Amino acid sequence: MEKYIQLKNETFMPRLGMGTWFLGENPHTRESEKEALRTGIEAGMCLIDTAEMYGDGLSEQLIGQVIREYHRQSLFVVSKVLPNNAGRKRIKKSLDHTLKLLRTDYLDMYLLHWPGSIPLEETVMCMEEFVTEGKIRAWGVSNFDTDEMKKLMDVPNGDRCAVNQVLYHLGSRGIEYDLLPWQEKHQIPVMAYCPLAQAGSLRNDIINNKKLMCIAKKHGITVMQLMLAFVLHRESVIAIPRSKKKEHVLENAKVWDITLDKEDMEIINIEFPAPNRKIPLDIV
Repeated sequence: MEKYIQLKNETFMPRLGMGTWFLGENPHTRESEKEALRTGIEAGMCLIDTAEMYGDGLSEQLIGQVIREYHRQSLFVVSKVLPNNAGRKRIKKSLDHTLKLLRTDYLDMYLLHWPGSIPLEETVMCMEEFVTEGKIRAWGVSNFDTDEMKKLMDVPNGDRCAVNQVLYHLGSRGIEYDLLPWQEKHQIPVMAYCPLAQAGSLRNDIINNKKLMCIAKKHGITVMQLMLAFVLHRESVIAIPRSKKKEHVLENAKVWDITLDKEDMEIINIEFPAPNRKIPLDIV
């Protein structure tokens, strides 16, 4: 599997990184969370995804305390702006606050967190200005379904959207019907959040599936690693699993050693098939 994907601006973006939703919110686990981030960076997972919404800035603050220890150019840092802050009146303030918390003077990627009421034309214009100013290297969106992506393409410079971050994992394959093929056609990678599935019965159904356990045993891996390998099996997809523990981060980093064969994929597709009709975009 390729470890990097080339974006429209010719930047190379890592295909495996770390999500940080809920990180930084509990003062009792902050140090272990920092250690998990350091472990990931040192294992080559230099893509770090966050958002101004996560802990109302606490996630960005935590990341800022960690990444100051590393050469900034070796990292790929992504954050997101809330839809109500994505207009000309507020977006500059939001970005400057994010940069301050992250202790950096630029983002590698800045995303609109989900579609909102502010015209896309206005948000895209601001994003392009930030690129020109050097405050961000590229921009994209999150939680946009196919129709919303098509509307974005009709906006001036909307085709400069670099990525779309959406929910995607073995138990939620709805984007494979139309959104993922459409993005591949337009050379817009998918950033998969929650690639290991959210907690609850859905994840339990996956990790306790006997056929998946057999595939995992065959490769000498865990079912969780198998789930991550499945997402990355498609070369247009970037994955950002979240983990608070360095042990789990190291397990995620080892996914590059896994190659799923045709037989594996046939079993996976039988156990957890992709839909044969349009499914509304899953959002967590």
